[in-house]
Amino acid sequence: MRLPVSRAMEVCPVEVAVSVVGGTWKLTLIKHLLGGTRRFNQLGRLVPLANTKTLTRQLRELEEDGIVERTVYPEVPPRVEYSLTELGKSLEPIVTAMNEWGTDFAHDHEAARDGRAMHAPSS
Repeated sequence: MRLPVSRAMEVCPVEVAVSVVGGTWKLTLIKHLLGGTRRFNQLGRLVPLANTKTLTRQLRELEEDGIVERTVYPEVPPRVEYSLTELGKSLEPIVTAMNEWGTDFAHDHEAARDGRAMHAPSS
């Protein structure tokens, strides 16, 4: 277990969750992996603003925390694929809710900027 996760366990469960999935691009990577196994370059194309070093670090941390599984095929050149573990798949409702919230927020923010009335959040 990574040190930040073990430290978070001393605080509260919310901090554990933030420690595991918080970080540059982690939730976005999980969102894309919910759609199935992806190769590293595919993930890079899906998250074009992320640099290679950051993607590598975030995927390694997700792997170390048991969220992502990395499979290396003995080919030349080597083929590396990433997929979600069962634990990673259990994040689907959280990622879906955050995706919906983010969409609503962006819409409301744009509407407010344009002077239109904001809609009430759904319950």
